Amino acid sequence: MQRVDLPWTEKYRPNALDEVIGQELVVNRLKAFVASGNFPNMIFAGTAGIGKTTCAIAFAKDLYKGNLTGAFKELNASDARGIDVIRGEVKEFAKTISMGNVPIKIIFLDEADSLTADAQHALRRTMEKFSAETRFILSANYANKIIEPIQSRCVVFRFKSLNEDNMKAYIERVVKAEGLEINDKAIEALMYVSDGDMRKLTNILQSSAMHSKKISESSIYEVAARARPKEITAMLKAAVSGNFNMAKNELDNLMLKNGMSGEDVLLQCYREVQNLAIDERVKLSVLASVGETNFRIVEGANERIQLEAMLANIALLAKPHKD
Repeated sequence: MQRVDLPWTEKYRPNALDEVIGQELVVNRLKAFVASGNFPNMIFAGTAGIGKTTCAIAFAKDLYKGNLTGAFKELNASDARGIDVIRGEVKEFAKTISMGNVPIKIIFLDEADSLTADAQHALRRTMEKFSAETRFILSANYANKIIEPIQSRCVVFRFKSLNEDNMKAYIERVVKAEGLEINDKAIEALMYVSDGDMRKLTNILQSSAMHSKKISESSIYEVAARARPKEITAMLKAAVSGNFNMAKNELDNLMLKNGMSGEDVLLQCYREVQNLAIDERVKLSVLASVGETNFRIVEGANERIQLEAMLANIALLAKPHKD
C-alpha cells in the first residue's frame, strides 16, 4: 500500500492544519496562533489516535512555512523518560536561537504523561528559564499525570473522539487514493474494530489491502483479530439466560477462532452489553462483573479462569432475585 500524502509527510503544502479531521475547534485556535506568530505553551490531551501528534506537526509546518530545521524538535517521552534527557537534549535545544521565520522554537514532547516526576520538575524549570525563545507542546493521553506546575503554565487543548462521519471521510479519502474497493459493511466493521483510533484504523485498512484490493467485512475482522458484535452478544445472551455451557462454548470459539486475548473479549463485552435487551438490574450486574474481571486480569490473574468465572457469575443472575 503506497503512502497517502498526509500533512506530516516531507512535502509541505500550505495550510496543513486544514487536512486535520474532526478537531475543528482545536484547529481554529491553532490557526489564530499561526496568524499572530505567537502562542503559549500547550498540552494536547485526548485518547490515542485522534490527531494530537498530527496537529502538533501540522501547526509547526504552517507556522514555519514547512522549514522546521532548527525551529522544531520532537521527542517521544515514553522512550526518553528520565531527568537526564530534560537536562540534556531538551535544555540544549531550548537555549539555541531559532533558525525559522518565527523567532520562537517549539519542543514537542509526545506522550509526556510518561515522564517521571523528577523529569517533569526539571522540565518545569526549563520552561521558565527559556520562556522568551522556546514554547513547549506536550501530548498526553492522561493529562492528569502531568504535574500541576506544568499544567498551570500551559493552555490545555482537549481533543474529542472522532465520530463516524469523520472516520468515513478519512476512509473514503484513503480508498480513493489507493484505488481500493470497500462496501458499507466493511466500513462499519472498520469503524467498529478501530473504536475511534484513526491510527489503528489506518493499520487495519493497510493490512487488509495487502491481501486484496477488495476489502470485505470478514477480512477486517480477521486482520483485527476481533469478533463480530453478534458473536459477543450470543455469548452474553447465553450467560444471562443461565446456559453456562453454551456461553463457555462461545468463549472457546472467540478465543480459538479469532485469537482474542482476555482483555479484548472484555472490551467487546463492555460495548455490547449496553445493547442487550435485558432487565436494567441484570445489565448493571453484568457491567460490574466485566469491570471486576478486567481488574483481575490486568493485575495478572489467569485470563481464561477469570473469563469463565465471569460467565458463571452472569449465569447465576438468571436465578430469581429474592427481595
